[in-house]
Amino acid sequence: MTFHSALKLRIPIFMILLSIFGCQKASESDVSAPDFSLSDLSGRVISLNQYRGNVVILDFWATWCMPCRVSIPELGKLHEEYRDKGLVILGVSMDDHEQFSNDYLRAFRDKFGINYKILRYNIEVLRDYFGGGNIAIPTMFLIDRKGKIRQKIVGFRPDVLKKTLMDVL
Repeated sequence: MTFHSALKLRIPIFMILLSIFGCQKASESDVSAPDFSLSDLSGRVISLNQYRGNVVILDFWATWCMPCRVSIPELGKLHEEYRDKGLVILGVSMDDHEQFSNDYLRAFRDKFGINYKILRYNIEVLRDYFGGGNIAIPTMFLIDRKGKIRQKIVGFRPDVLKKTLMDVL
């Protein structure tokens, strides 16, 4: 193996490790979370505004994303532990609608024990939450009871998520 080919192999591995360990900074804001209307896996339309008064974790993820898969058990535990205190978790699947059907996502949900709502993304919600910038997954937005984005967390960072969640709850 030449040095050049070894370097080509190491770069993707390094990028995966960066996203797993969340080397990107979490950012705080006082911006209102844009409302949306997205379909869940049963075809029901869910809006963010229907959860006003609750604390919402909006998790942008995909089934093929390994750091996203690693975050599922942590989100499930948070959902169980704090749902009675008003926590709602909405997982926004970034999986391609044509390639990954709702049946596929339901089977994935059951296999991985996802106990919170899964919604299907659309272009508008991506534009509203990511603007013209790059989209990295997993990305979680922590939205307070008044509908303000309190934290944007890029990468799997359970320590940051839980600390901010405790501040907001």
